[in-house]
Amino acid sequence: MGYVDLVIENKSRHTDDLFTYQTDRDLAPGTIVKVPFGRGKALKTGYVFRTGVTPAPELAGKIRSVAEVDPDLSMTEEMVETAAWMRQRYGITYVDAVHCFLPPKRGSARGKKKEPYKDAVGEIQEIHRLTEEQQQAVRRIGDAVRKRERKIFLLKGVTGSGKTEVYMQAIRRTLEEGRSVIILVPEIALTDQIIRRLIGRFGKQEIAVLHSRLTLRERYDEWNRLRSGEARIAIGARIGVFAPLPHIGLIIMDEEHESTYKSDQTPKYETVDVAAKRLMAENGVMILGSATPSVVSYQRAKEGIYELIEMNRRYNATPLPEVELVDMREELRAGNNGIFSSRLYQEMQRSLSAGKQIILFLNRRGYATFISCRSCGEAMKCPECGISLVYHKRENALICHYCGKKFPVPRVCPACGSREIRFAGRGTEQIEELVKQAFPDHPSARLDLDTAKNTREIRKLMTSFAKGRTEILIGTQLVAKGLDFRNVGLVGVLAADVSLNIPDYRSAERTFQLVTQVAGRAGRGEEQGRVIVQSYTPDNFALRAAARHDYEAFFREEILIRKLMQYPPFTDLIQVLFTSEEESLAVDTAGRCAAWLEKAKLPNARRILGPKPDPNFKGQNSYRHDILIKCPRGNRNQYIYYLRYFRQKLVEAGTACQITIDVNPYSMV
Repeated sequence: MGYVDLVIENKSRHTDDLFTYQTDRDLAPGTIVKVPFGRGKALKTGYVFRTGVTPAPELAGKIRSVAEVDPDLSMTEEMVETAAWMRQRYGITYVDAVHCFLPPKRGSARGKKKEPYKDAVGEIQEIHRLTEEQQQAVRRIGDAVRKRERKIFLLKGVTGSGKTEVYMQAIRRTLEEGRSVIILVPEIALTDQIIRRLIGRFGKQEIAVLHSRLTLRERYDEWNRLRSGEARIAIGARIGVFAPLPHIGLIIMDEEHESTYKSDQTPKYETVDVAAKRLMAENGVMILGSATPSVVSYQRAKEGIYELIEMNRRYNATPLPEVELVDMREELRAGNNGIFSSRLYQEMQRSLSAGKQIILFLNRRGYATFISCRSCGEAMKCPECGISLVYHKRENALICHYCGKKFPVPRVCPACGSREIRFAGRGTEQIEELVKQAFPDHPSARLDLDTAKNTREIRKLMTSFAKGRTEILIGTQLVAKGLDFRNVGLVGVLAADVSLNIPDYRSAERTFQLVTQVAGRAGRGEEQGRVIVQSYTPDNFALRAAARHDYEAFFREEILIRKLMQYPPFTDLIQVLFTSEEESLAVDTAGRCAAWLEKAKLPNARRILGPKPDPNFKGQNSYRHDILIKCPRGNRNQYIYYLRYFRQKLVEAGTACQITIDVNPYSMV
């Protein structure tokens, strides 16, 4: 008879702990069992976290026994270790961490078995001679894979430099070593192109796809293919980092700077850190690829935490596109109130006449970005979320981009009764309409979350553009992320100020990345491309650096600001959210927590900001306030420990206020 510590499947925060059970079986960490728990007769699911436990002598006769063992499903010891680490690092519960590693419940995954990429045809690309920069990158990464070095490489390569081929070579070498691979992409839209290349290189049987848009049955089947070893390459969005692969030798994060790698839903985790943790047990290699690395990643490379590999030339030796900044203030002075500057309009005409394709980028979907009353100034907002509603002409409705609810367009102002309702701001839907009016003989299409609701629609749009049937593609940031179209001669950034004016410490970084990435879609064939960036603040340092393709200049200026203001990478930001049906209770609990942390004399405790209302909150009949902690590097776990302790005391006291911890949130506006 032996003893094990279990995590019990239970949503109550009272049970976020380990519970000891006795068993006559030889159970390994990660084994899934059924046990009696609480007063009810129904058995609960448990997960073995520790074995060989020695209980206190006075408890020996009171400990209950494991009733059943799941013969089909289990976690590996590495998964258990990572789940425990996530709980400590992010302040989440054991159960939330465990669920990351499990497939959908088998009962919910019924239905006809399907392949999520059954229509995908392998793209057999001729393997050209590698450039000198590619050879050096492949050699260094390949050596680390072969020697089983625990390494993180930051592969900083300009757009079109051939980073994907470096990935392919690294994957091949990892598979030859008998190990498995995880490939992460920031958007589901990007999986199709790379899946085709992987199938062409390694065969369909080696590949399994994991992302949130798969049906439950598809996710369950793909999970099983990975767990059984039938597939050795997992590809997906951020949830792919939890793929149940044995012997992981390589994890690739393409476009590592993208915000989607940070989970904004419970459990709130950072994909890059989870990936690094998983590789620690395997002595594996990670590649972080980007033309515009995050400031945090680049600083880590400067400090030697990551190993930097640079690829500064495009594969085909074509020069990077020429970028021109257009001052929209001058356009207004010249009497042009339209969305297209005279320079952009001229270049669009020239490109189309030359048989080249065009990408127009605007990071706002919808037709009009807000609707308001001219008489009283009332802006139409979602009654539940408090967020401005966006007018969508195709549906003739106001839509909340937070909760998705639709509302009829009002004939009169709900506040004052005036009929002076006006539409303001432009989104991609309106740009599409203007393009069709200006260039009726040139087919155009729109790529945003309204038109690309599933992978089939995305694939259809991409194929049409790739084959030249669509000449002008209008889109949000989906068009900026890693797409490779050879005939794009012109890219127009219609409103670079959209991301620049977001009240967030990362606004300059986001702007530099977006402009650089979308500019990189131009001139990927044999001829140099051209980019027109429209802005009302063309002298901004991030825009100037992006126009010169000068990441170092951007980084030098941005890192000084971060250090002065004590933002990451010099600190960790911890946002603590307090949610209650009583606003006074949310405010009071947040204030007590901030005061308690200051009394604990934690490092930098005087730099706690707030409490304040959380502008992102979209709850119904409840209120949320938050505090923000600028935590010195190296002290994060200490803060998380105290916050979890404070939260547990609230639970024990029955306080009707929920506390959520978000480490390094990507958006705080």
